[in-house]
Amino acid sequence: MTEIINADVVVIGGGIAGLWLLRTLHNKGYKAVLLENNSFGGGQTSKSQGIIHGGIKYTLSGSLTKASQCIVGMPDRWRKALNGDDNLNLMDSTILSNHHYLWSPGGLNSKLTSFFASKVLRGRVELLKQSQLPDIFQCQGFKGKIYKLDEIVLDINTVIRSLISGLENKCLKVDWCKNTKLTMENNNIDYIEIKQKEEVVRLRADRYVTTAGEGTADLMQLLGVNEPIMQLRPLHMLMIKHKYSNPLFAHCIGSKFIPRMTITTHAAADGSWIWYLGGDIAEKGVKHSPEKLINIAKQELKELLPWVDLKDAKWATMKVNRAEPKQNDLLRPDTAFCQTVGNSIITWPTKLALAPNLSDQIVNMLEASNINPSSNKDFSLPKELLRPGVSPPFWSDYFD
Repeated sequence: MTEIINADVVVIGGGIAGLWLLRTLHNKGYKAVLLENNSFGGGQTSKSQGIIHGGIKYTLSGSLTKASQCIVGMPDRWRKALNGDDNLNLMDSTILSNHHYLWSPGGLNSKLTSFFASKVLRGRVELLKQSQLPDIFQCQGFKGKIYKLDEIVLDINTVIRSLISGLENKCLKVDWCKNTKLTMENNNIDYIEIKQKEEVVRLRADRYVTTAGEGTADLMQLLGVNEPIMQLRPLHMLMIKHKYSNPLFAHCIGSKFIPRMTITTHAAADGSWIWYLGGDIAEKGVKHSPEKLINIAKQELKELLPWVDLKDAKWATMKVNRAEPKQNDLLRPDTAFCQTVGNSIITWPTKLALAPNLSDQIVNMLEASNINPSSNKDFSLPKELLRPGVSPPFWSDYFD
């Protein structure tokens, strides 16, 4: 026997964008269902560095950019949620660092120095005195400058758990190749059928929203549409497992308009620390083998942090694709992206920090189409159906 379930919205993809949207819709009273084919946060989300950017790294040219302006309000938005002051409560999430830093191993050019000191960045960037430096830079060997940024760094796995807590019965684990089928009618989704064990469920909704990151391309094939076009911008990230006690959360800047490297620190279960390296070194690293990239990183860190002892450290690399709407010359998009296709909305948040902005856009689109909450009181899915789990930390396949 087939059970028909009518929802207001079906969200397809359980990364940060889908989970934030599910929680937002639920809090507003929508009947919302989330479908995930792997684990919560198992794609780009769990592999992110957890930095809630305020856009400063996009101003290294010495001027404001569209990208920096589009993301400027996100740290405050996330802080409200972390403090329980937003419609969405993340109070159970872990803050790794209340501030991210900008670290210059030498002096900055005069244009950038003046820009960081200007009124337009007041409250977003602060030059620190020697006594205010993070512990890792409190040594005679450091001769550069440190700026404190109005940006926070989060333990993303705890954010995922906070977002999904209490909504597990609104989520299903699906397999698009085996037990889940999308049926179209007149260029719209008619229903999604899920067969598991003895259960057969047909999901119908007023809107279907893709928040599947790189998986959106496959979903668009199922929809039979070619646009919007997705682009992938690859990274070759580095991980260093070590016992050095002082954490580091910073963009290291050089002569280019993007950080030379961006480092965040994460706690492993055995008491060790994981340094996670992104930035220019990860963008250029896509053309290198893991061995060559590790050697490059060792030389860079020896030059930049000669007082840090990493001789017993373990090293690994990981490739990550950033899925985004296609831009000219594969450039970075500035904002979260939403586009209606039939009764679906194709989305890419483009950045972790912009998940709230993406959710706002989708709610506005629903309201503009007169898709209003139909009340989710007592709304749940059959308990016999499979539920996704939470993705493990990004380093677990490499060190644990």
